Amino acid sequence: MPVFHSRDPLYRSPTGAVAEGTRVHFKISVPRNMRCSAAYMLMQDHAGRITCLDMFWCGMNDKEHEWWECHFTPEVAGLYFYHFELRTARGRSMMKKDIGGVSRAGGGSDWQLTVYSKDFTTPDWLAGGVLYQIFPDRFYNSGTPKADIPTGRVMHKDWYEQPEWRPNAAGKILNNDFFGGDLKGIEEKLDYLESLGVTCIYLNPIFESHSNHRYDTANYEKIDPMLGTEEDFRSLCAAAKKRGMHILIDGVFSHTGSDSIYFNREGRYGTGGAYNDKNSPYYPWYSFRIWPDDYECWWDFITLPNVREGNIDYNAYINGRSGIVRRWLEAGASGWRLDVADELPDIFLDNLREAAKAQDPDALVLGEVWEDASNKTAYGVRRRYLEGKQLDSVMNYPFRDAILGFLNGDHSSLMMDHIETIVEHYPPQVLRVLMNHIGTHDTERALTMLGGEAAGSRGRTWQSQQKLTADARETALEKLRLAALLQFMLPGVPCIYYGDEAGMEGYRDPFNRACYPWGKEDEDLIAWYRYLALLRREHVDILKDGKLRNVYSHGDILSFERYVETELGETALFVAVNRSEKNVVIPNVDYRRAQFIFGAPYVHRKPGPADLKLPPFGFSILRIERYKSVYAPELDD
Repeated sequence: MPVFHSRDPLYRSPTGAVAEGTRVHFKISVPRNMRCSAAYMLMQDHAGRITCLDMFWCGMNDKEHEWWECHFTPEVAGLYFYHFELRTARGRSMMKKDIGGVSRAGGGSDWQLTVYSKDFTTPDWLAGGVLYQIFPDRFYNSGTPKADIPTGRVMHKDWYEQPEWRPNAAGKILNNDFFGGDLKGIEEKLDYLESLGVTCIYLNPIFESHSNHRYDTANYEKIDPMLGTEEDFRSLCAAAKKRGMHILIDGVFSHTGSDSIYFNREGRYGTGGAYNDKNSPYYPWYSFRIWPDDYECWWDFITLPNVREGNIDYNAYINGRSGIVRRWLEAGASGWRLDVADELPDIFLDNLREAAKAQDPDALVLGEVWEDASNKTAYGVRRRYLEGKQLDSVMNYPFRDAILGFLNGDHSSLMMDHIETIVEHYPPQVLRVLMNHIGTHDTERALTMLGGEAAGSRGRTWQSQQKLTADARETALEKLRLAALLQFMLPGVPCIYYGDEAGMEGYRDPFNRACYPWGKEDEDLIAWYRYLALLRREHVDILKDGKLRNVYSHGDILSFERYVETELGETALFVAVNRSEKNVVIPNVDYRRAQFIFGAPYVHRKPGPADLKLPPFGFSILRIERYKSVYAPELDD
């Protein structure tokens, strides 16, 4: 069968996403007995146009195979899709993609070539660091008295209580129970966060809102009074900056709250607002089918009326010279995480990036996208998030799914393919600042995912009653340590969801949003996270921008290398993980100049390959120096 491997530079050079104007070399290996008389590469561009490129015979691969090659230079940023066709003695043959980026005769899919703008850059300050996500109401209460707290809020008396999950007497879930976590509380815990190696804190929404999650913005111009004041926010940003940390804030721009100064359905903000007055300046921001009660909402939640992001006034309010984006960057934020970025139209994202970069060229623009963001289609439109004019990065749900899926028994080679596909499709500028999480406010806690029974369609009553047994928790902790290790070693930036490092459990909202267990933490687990952060700092030369290479992913083993090319050859970190409760072996490992870093030691007792043995839930990290023979022929492999 003809062979092509999109992730191997022997067949495609350069591999991965490329800048516009880059000349890409393609080669396929064809069996001689096919008697190939012509070969073609069919390339479809971002506009749907198909170009047929002639491939040329370029010599023998071995006695039984021959090479055919061509070059392609994409001049415009966008997505390109390609496959190969051969004319042979057996008739016409088609080569398409199979799992692992290798070729498959006949079926399969086209390979993707991502092309980005040649001037695309992303902030350097996040690369190589560690993110930490905080749900502000549930992290730490400083005890500072608050003023002007809006009505309708219910305060818990016990920090360790379970969040309220039951409907009220009217059968509604209001999300109006609060624990009092605040910005000063976060500032008071900066020393703790610094001990975890945190370089950037991502805050769930902090603007005035009337639910505990604050995704129903009431006023973009005001910090929620229960969290503190604008002065408190500026103080937090300044204090974080002194420690080399940055603050990333949540922007909820696809909808507002119905209980807001803009919509004002509940009448909290006087007689104005789009719901009460067609002459309100905010009326054109919304789409009413029949005013005032029939309007477009986010996922049909009537408390979350959609905004018309294309409205000139709304766009100016958010992205203008004196708009919300610039205002809070000036106040000390280092960037924006965009809620449901796939529901924000292209023109709005274009304008938002321009506004952020105009205020601070190093501002981060990171989007919530759950799928492969390079080829996401939303509302019938192929999105262009990662081509250089919109997002710097995204929340990396595909890596989360692969890591947790592998540790819960999914096929390791398939999970590695999911990881390699993202690495192949995303520009390197994006890969270095990917938000690599294994849990967020929208997902079950990682520990629960790794040790608990799947919730499936079970409701909140069942979820509220669940807690891992002692044995299940111990196994889940073993798996969580491996999950965190993978999270810290793969391309991108690991993001710790507050409390995961302390051993918190919980199914879906609100059980995944309980308060941080101050005084009841799993100190051993925290020590594990601290050591992983130390490893990142010690090997940042590789982990910041290093490429990914799959080594051996089979059965219960996932192993890979992160590597950088050097003047003398190559420096690499080898990472291997055993997800099982039995001993496993990686056969024929030949790392003669390997330095043991962490985990199961690797010992070469004789020249040549040797087996690497991993104990139950074991792992190994090795650092390897490989030299080109031109510099050190006696050391060459």
